[in-house]
Amino acid sequence: MTANPAPEVSLACLGGGHGLYQTLKAARLASPHRITAIVTVADDGGSSGRLRRELGQIPPGDLRMAISALAGDSEESQFWASVLQHRFGGNGALAGHAVGNLLIAGLTELIGDEQQALDHVAGLTNSFGRVLPMALEPLEIEAEVAGLDDDPRIMREVRGQVAVASTPGTVRRVRLVPERPAANPAAVEAIRDADMITLGPGSWFSSVIPHLLVPGIADAIRESRGLRVVVLNLTAEAGETAGFSHERHIHMLAQHADGLRLDRVLVDASVLPSAGERRYLEATAGKLGATVVYDDIRAVSADGRATDIHDPEKLSAALSRVWRGR
Repeated sequence: MTANPAPEVSLACLGGGHGLYQTLKAARLASPHRITAIVTVADDGGSSGRLRRELGQIPPGDLRMAISALAGDSEESQFWASVLQHRFGGNGALAGHAVGNLLIAGLTELIGDEQQALDHVAGLTNSFGRVLPMALEPLEIEAEVAGLDDDPRIMREVRGQVAVASTPGTVRRVRLVPERPAANPAAVEAIRDADMITLGPGSWFSSVIPHLLVPGIADAIRESRGLRVVVLNLTAEAGETAGFSHERHIHMLAQHADGLRLDRVLVDASVLPSAGERRYLEATAGKLGATVVYDDIRAVSADGRATDIHDPEKLSAALSRVWRGR
């Protein structure tokens, strides 16, 4: 992959929510041969949660965002991307629903196949790539959380993506319900065929780690001959990873996936200014076979202030440099 079109390179990008959205925007800018978004299916909040409970379908929100991120450059494609992202206002039954969520749910009922529904919606935006759920059934996240009692040694179970993401305690471990779900075969194939696999950024326990808890996905990552790249968050998130160091993020990946092997860990150069902090991260990444790459990937606001969002253009350039330096 280079900053210019690279017709022979394929990408598989794993994650969910806003983190995956930024990664896909970055991947789109690099113009590779193929991009496949592989998306978590455990969301239980907002519009997605309502549709999941009422219809029993895979929650569509993260899938919708991925389709929008991969939208073509034409005026019509961008128009449809904005339509998918539009949310109804007001206080009625439709309030808070995204148009794209309703469209995906309606097409799924009409066609009877969620993947075909996603492909049809992607056709509206002329999406550059395909969006795949990581599993073909809605999943739940269950976490072991410390710090919810006076005794910090007591562990409590918290269930649901929203509850895990917003817990005031410290997440120690997560699992999926049902445990060991079957992977989407198309997602497994995309990972096996990819020249580069990206994991993260995003909500670590509710968008990133769940991929490693699907045995077929985890096996495909372990066995891949592609370049396996973890994109670290710019900061720990309030709630599920509050107080986590960067090396602890990597440790958590290893804890949830026995035998996990990685090749690169991409981190913004500004978040670890000291040599000591970098040594800790490099040692932890090295245990998984990975080299740490420092680069400028943080977005800056209009008034010049650093944000906690990855800049798609900077991230695209950084991933291109990682690819060239492999």
